[in-house]
Amino acid sequence: MQVMQSFFSRLRDLLNIPLFTLGKGQFTLWSIVYIILLLTLLFYLSAKMKSWIVQGLQKKNLGVGISEATGSIIRYVVISIGFLMILESAGVDLSAITVLAGALGIGVGFGLQNITSNFVSGIIILFERPIKVGDRIEANQILGDVVNISPHATTIVTNENISIIVPNSEFISSTVINWSHTDRLVRRDIPIGVSYGSDPDEVRELLLAVAAQHPGVLKEPEPQVLLDAFGDSALNFLLRIW
Repeated sequence: MQVMQSFFSRLRDLLNIPLFTLGKGQFTLWSIVYIILLLTLLFYLSAKMKSWIVQGLQKKNLGVGISEATGSIIRYVVISIGFLMILESAGVDLSAITVLAGALGIGVGFGLQNITSNFVSGIIILFERPIKVGDRIEANQILGDVVNISPHATTIVTNENISIIVPNSEFISSTVINWSHTDRLVRRDIPIGVSYGSDPDEVRELLLAVAAQHPGVLKEPEPQVLLDAFGDSALNFLLRIW
């Protein structure tokens, strides 16, 4: 028993050794361990809370984007408040941190402009939903499907199965073509040139037969073949499909 008491006494003395002082507060090994444990618990519980909020909002048919944005904002608020409460309970002098943050904020603020811009743009995208997961979009010569929208960036997968990470501010400040914003029904006009000696009726029948065999072409609206122009050396047709 005395050995155990001696061990815990030495452990307590070790954990209470002052490491450094910040303002009026004094940091010990125990205060650092205390802060790390509570911060880990805070991040875990806030992630669980966000998941519950998102699931609850989706059950009310508010949409994935609005649900994710609301859950993320609430989680960030909880983490911010919880972080300050943990520091205060650990005996940290918050006034000293305020002064330090103010001094660093001037220099760091310029470096965080892009991060802040992308974060705000991500919130706008999640709420207004100009693009959403599953959309086929074209922006800055990038054509592909949206597979993920995070608060900082959006992931687009191209036809070559290449993932491209695009900052969210790009979708707010530049023109975006959304092929499936309101409907995934898309019309394509495929130009085809044939020699002047070709039979237009036969060309039309062949193009419609090819379109009918393609699994991605819809029966309704039905495909069309249009004579577009008389070229210098060819008859220019358009195969119009949906």
